[in-house]
Order: sequence, then structure tokens, then C-alpha cells
Amino acid sequence: MKIMHYTEAEPKHFDTDTVKGVTGRVVIGKADGAKNFCMRIFELSSGGYSPMHSHEWEHEIIIHAGKGEILCEGEWVPVTRGYTVFIPGNEEHQIRNAGDEPLVFACVIPAGPPEL
Repeated sequence: MKIMHYTEAEPKHFDTDTVKGVTGRVVIGKADGAKNFCMRIFELSSGGYSPMHSHEWEHEIIIHAGKGEILCEGEWVPVTRGYTVFIPGNEEHQIRNAGDEPLVFACVIPAGPPEL
């Protein structure tokens, strides 16, 4: 069993032409012996956003803190603490921070794809 605060996991920072102000952490993954899923925690700084992208695997997300928007079928849908999101495989998506505080969310993916 593993019990930890997510901030104890090593952060990886992303800031390029297509992604801004994103910190990702693998909190449960292959290194822990997780054979079926990987859980990551992402923090998007104010003005931050993930890249617009799609891939064959699904995501399950729960918003932990902050205010954000998720691109869903070409429209931005607002989300806040407590919202859950299912993104099917091959659906184009993007997440952006729509507030002044960090947008924090947990994202679960199946084992196999890159963990971060």
C-alpha cells in the first residue's frame, strides 16, 4: 500500500509553445506496481493550459481545486472543485485555468501510455 500527499511526488514542469504553466506528478504508477492504471495530479497556473490533443486512451478526471474550462466538442465548458470529466479515446481535448488560483485535478489513464 502507498499513502502520500500528492506534493511529495516529483514534479515535472511543462512550458512550451503548446502548453503553458503545467506541473504534472505521477502519484500512482508503474513504479508502485500499479498494473492497470496510472494516476497523475496536474496543477495549471493562472493563465496555464494543456496542449490541444487526442490519443487512443480515455481519461477520468476530478477537479480538486480552482476554476477551469475544458474544450468539449469545440466549446469551452466551465469546471470547478468537485466536477468529474470523462474524455473518451480519440476525442480532441484541452484544459485551461480560468481563474487566479491554480487549477488542480487528478487524471487517471490506463497502464501502457506514457505516464507523463
